[in-house]
Amino acid sequence: MERVSAVPVPQPRAVTADPAPDSSGGRGGRRSLAAALLLGAAGSTVVLLASGQVWAEGRAATGGGALPLTADGQDVTGAPAALAIVGLAALVAVFAVRGAGRRIVAALLALSGLGAALSAWAGATDSTALDEEAARTTGDAAATIDALTHTAWPYVTAAGGLLILVAGLLALRFGSRWPTMSGRYERDGTPRPRKAPRTAPDPDRPEELWKALDRGEDPTG
Repeated sequence: MERVSAVPVPQPRAVTADPAPDSSGGRGGRRSLAAALLLGAAGSTVVLLASGQVWAEGRAATGGGALPLTADGQDVTGAPAALAIVGLAALVAVFAVRGAGRRIVAALLALSGLGAALSAWAGATDSTALDEEAARTTGDAAATIDALTHTAWPYVTAAGGLLILVAGLLALRFGSRWPTMSGRYERDGTPRPRKAPRTAPDPDRPEELWKALDRGEDPTG
């Protein structure tokens, strides 16, 4: 009886899957991008709308009694609305540039929001616009305003400026992870695949024979 030697059979090794790449950076970039767009657009809209509302009310004393007067945000200061427009332009431009240019535009976005907030806050208690309106309406340069009151719209405008500021800070912090608007239009340097040259049709193929008959040609000629 022959002896059978035991030969160890190699066992297949367990294949371990590679760990999934960490996508937290990509998710963080998308979240910050969505937040910056939302805050920047909302803040600019709030500033532009609130700047057109009544900021101050009062009465100018005249010979026949008291004349009610009002002043909106544009009468008090035009800085918040102008800076909101600059912020909107910077919010769009931040996607058209990259590197140092993106940081500069992001800083401009943040400064626009800060300037809009500070100018609106300073105009919340300003009475110069009403005094000028009283002098123009009554024709008396020394006319004064009585029962002066201020509305909450200047503070709403300042809140909108703070939203623009936060959008600019997000762009400064996470802007390097954001896509570039013009990136899809740039060539990556790879040559374009050439189209295969068109070959002449084979006259012996059945479909070519039928086409020739349809054209009234003799395919056997």
